[in-house]
Amino acid sequence: MDQAEQLRILKASEQARPLARVITVTSGKGGVGKSNTSINLAIQFRKMGSRVIILDADFGLANIEIMFGTVPKHNLYDLIYQGKNIREIITWGPMEVGFISGGSGIAGMANLKREYLKYIIQNLVQLDAIADIIIVDTGAGISDAVLEFLVASGEILLVTTPEPTSITDSYSLLKALYRHPRFDEEASKVKMIANRVHREEEGQVLYHKLNAVVERYLRIPMIYLGSVPEDPQLARAVMQQVPVSLENPGAKSTAAYERIANRLMGREETERQPRRGMAAFFSYIISGRK
Repeated sequence: MDQAEQLRILKASEQARPLARVITVTSGKGGVGKSNTSINLAIQFRKMGSRVIILDADFGLANIEIMFGTVPKHNLYDLIYQGKNIREIITWGPMEVGFISGGSGIAGMANLKREYLKYIIQNLVQLDAIADIIIVDTGAGISDAVLEFLVASGEILLVTTPEPTSITDSYSLLKALYRHPRFDEEASKVKMIANRVHREEEGQVLYHKLNAVVERYLRIPMIYLGSVPEDPQLARAVMQQVPVSLENPGAKSTAAYERIANRLMGREETERQPRRGMAAFFSYIISGRK
């Protein structure tokens, strides 16, 4: 499907429809708390009254469904190949947070015929009416699949920890992203979350350390959203397959996720963050594939 065809589909679908805010959560390496961040921010957004859907785009692992303690009946593959509609592949988790498993469907999008792509885009348009915020939980690292999601996103949350390997891998991810031929630094903003810190000052030091290197060699600054502390209550909630924001509202990590969510939903932040909607997000991914 060429770009002109995609634009025709999108224009025909718009008709004064609302556009969801698409937030992509990523990390330079696995095991730093990326999926926990996606889930707990989703819960915090729901507490504020927003409708939220998480797309698990890490099709190698099933972290979101494990942490939700639920097994989806359908995934994106069923939308593409089994004729399911978008509402049929949404699994509803705690606090009515929607969840879509990517399965192997995302990996196979590169080779789809035009009629399949048209069907997918027309279904994804419906997500803008179902959700106010769509969180895309990517795989970790700098694979082509991860980079395709990041260059399509207007809002990227980078989760990193004070571990030296996490800092190094985060920089490697940003370098690969900024050097991607289709990355637009004006349209896509990178926002960092420092995870598993022992005190707030440690998160600020981590941000300044990484941001100094990014500004010097990549010449593009990041936005600092805040930190999430090392918290045994969060670890306990993970073992019980319940988001800590629900399991323990008084936990230190819950308070941290609430602060970050409040900053993301602040007036200044939302006013400067244009909404693309989910169909445009995927159309951008598809347009870069030959």
